[in-house]
Amino acid sequence: MNKAKINKLLNRVPIHLIVILTLIIWIVPTVGLLVTSLRPPEAVRSTGWWTVFASQDASAPYTQSCAECHGADGAALPQANLTDPDLIAKYPRSLQLLAMLRKDINGQPHMGARPLPSAQEAADIAAYLTQGNQTESRFTMNNYIDALVGYRGDNNYRADCAAGTQPPDLKCNLSDILNPRGMGRAFVNSLLVTIPATFIPILFAALAGYAFAWLDFKGRFLLFAILVGLQVVPLQMTLVPISRFYAQTGLNGTFLGVWLFHTGFGMPYAIYLMRNFLGTLPRDLFESAYLDGASHWTAFRQLVIPLAMPAIASLGIFQFLWVWNDLLVALVFLGGTTPVMTYQISNMVTSLGSGWQVLTAAAFLSMLLPMIVFFSLQRYFVRGMLAGAVKG
Repeated sequence: MNKAKINKLLNRVPIHLIVILTLIIWIVPTVGLLVTSLRPPEAVRSTGWWTVFASQDASAPYTQSCAECHGADGAALPQANLTDPDLIAKYPRSLQLLAMLRKDINGQPHMGARPLPSAQEAADIAAYLTQGNQTESRFTMNNYIDALVGYRGDNNYRADCAAGTQPPDLKCNLSDILNPRGMGRAFVNSLLVTIPATFIPILFAALAGYAFAWLDFKGRFLLFAILVGLQVVPLQMTLVPISRFYAQTGLNGTFLGVWLFHTGFGMPYAIYLMRNFLGTLPRDLFESAYLDGASHWTAFRQLVIPLAMPAIASLGIFQFLWVWNDLLVALVFLGGTTPVMTYQISNMVTSLGSGWQVLTAAAFLSMLLPMIVFFSLQRYFVRGMLAGAVKG
């Protein structure tokens, strides 16, 4: 290998390292959240998500540190029966368990001559005891079922349904997904908000982009500069005045009000993107169409729309993701009477922060549709990024 090739490879190393580091920064937390969404609540509370990749022998830490005195089943000492749920409930985590093991018993160290378990080993012992001294499945779909139903009981939805202790408004069938706390109704509401709030600004932005790119009228550049400046207006500044206006006009709490708000804030960037894309199209193409008698509307329908599909698809992805993942606008103008996915998901965590494994499951459920939209329009998205390569 000659010196030129070696230098070329060395020059690429920093770029490759940056790409790899970026992937790690993004992928590791995502994998952690995905694994957490599939773990039982007891395991989430007692051990970290990375422990699922460790040895499958959940009893090993217990056998090493506790089995000699308490027995393999934990019932060898009547005064400290580790099968007693009331006793186990006092030490749900490693901190409480280690604090107890550091105390002396009758003037003697609790562990005798054996060393104290590490924090991770104590967490494994606590998890092993909490799960009833038996090896359970490391993964479960209960979190996803609870997220679909919006269930926040002491146990999971399937266990309470099997025991007949579910809330009276639940019927333990598929109709429970449509209950006020479930994800079914919120999913439909999110679709009713997102689809019109995506198509309306794209339609008007395409028309306005064509006008700014190919129509000659007074004040065109000034008006376009104002539209570009509107992109930096913070959304939060307009919530109060627009909310007061909606209250006076009866638009508060309606889908129309949310559509208009998202359209208004999506239009400046959409027009900017469409105008810049359409401005790269060959001028001769439009001049030939005008010479053949085509009107502006005909040129827009038969030339602009087909040629602008990459830009329209790119804009559709951005707008869809923004509206679908929005919580603030939906919370202000729709509230809890017409909940969307983000609102429903935000209510799945209790005020004390418990139940966040259900939150992660709900978040991954919410990601499914945006991922389908992105990958289905990906080929147009890539072409939209290469729009400047169009030649006349």
